[in-house]
Amino acid sequence: MTAVASFAAPHGRRSPRWNTATIVRNLARLATVLGLATAALAGPAVALAAPRAEPIAEGLAHPWGLAFLPDGRFLVTERPGRMRIVQPDGAVGPALAGVPAVVARGQGGLLDVALDSGFAANRTLYFCYSEAGEGGNGTALARARLAADHSRLDDVRVIFRGRPKVESSLHFGCRIVEAPDGHLFLTLGERYQRMQDAQTLDNHHGKVVRIGKDGTVPRDNPFVARAGALPEIWSLGHRNPQGATWGPDGRLWTHEHGPQGGDEVNRPEPGRNYGWPLITHGENYGGGPIGDGQSARAGLEAPLHHWVPSIAPSGMAFLASDRYGPALRGSLLVGSLKFGALVRLEVQGDRVLREERWLSGLGRVRDVRVGPDGLVYLLTDSPQGRLLRIRP
Repeated sequence: MTAVASFAAPHGRRSPRWNTATIVRNLARLATVLGLATAALAGPAVALAAPRAEPIAEGLAHPWGLAFLPDGRFLVTERPGRMRIVQPDGAVGPALAGVPAVVARGQGGLLDVALDSGFAANRTLYFCYSEAGEGGNGTALARARLAADHSRLDDVRVIFRGRPKVESSLHFGCRIVEAPDGHLFLTLGERYQRMQDAQTLDNHHGKVVRIGKDGTVPRDNPFVARAGALPEIWSLGHRNPQGATWGPDGRLWTHEHGPQGGDEVNRPEPGRNYGWPLITHGENYGGGPIGDGQSARAGLEAPLHHWVPSIAPSGMAFLASDRYGPALRGSLLVGSLKFGALVRLEVQGDRVLREERWLSGLGRVRDVRVGPDGLVYLLTDSPQGRLLRIRP
């Protein structure tokens, strides 16, 4: 080895004096060289390679929601009002018939989609969208049945309509989660200019609601018996929640957009108030405090985690597999529209211990899902949006 040979006297020169200090110094150098050589022979230490994003399908128009069909195909919503099936090889099918008209303006359109837990037998699915009506528009939740030939939606029926409808193209919320007991949770934004509505119970703005699959109100909802309160409400004080998932702790987890800073991760409990716009870690666009500028107040729930500056979160899922190594199992994954990244949160109980940007340079991440194969799938929101698979 060259490094070992350097210990000998160069050609044509006298040998060095081999005193004790020289011997010790050269033995240390030799040990280092031999260690490097041994490492080279043994190969690198066993470790997971960095994950990489693998495109499955491209050319999707502002895709928003993703679901996995039992046969390996993907069901994708496009915000302009189309629902499509993507083949495992990435071929994008035609728009399904039967999707109702949507208000495709601003942040509105055809948004989230979720399969019923009994989909394999009943072919039922749920989707939410911005719906026109008296006074403006609002978020609606519908159920339907996917035709056996995958060409259309049948038996489409709206099972929930957010009230009141207002003229706004912003803050529809609109993530759907089915709980293990069969009830449906739906997140709802406060429609931006109606931020104070998030603090009152006579409307659905800035709320998480909980209903049965037929649209009925569960008898154990927290405000069923309160006069003047809409009975579908589960929690209040939310801004614009665009991420929701069922946690390994058997609870609903959500995140929501802050204004300028102050994006939040919450775990909505029945009847609890999550503070918007009374408390926030964000500030007005252009600067300046919101309200009295408080970020905490007695009787209001502080977020489990927040971001300053904002990452503009959308989509979230718990990683419930070991496909990326056992150490990452249980991570909470959140998409970032602003930074085009997938953010990984290490969670212990109801505490977020640390955060890392797991992947970046992806484009505006709109939805995050973990597939039946245990791998992570993403949708990127653009006129030429993509469906991505994250390979270990």
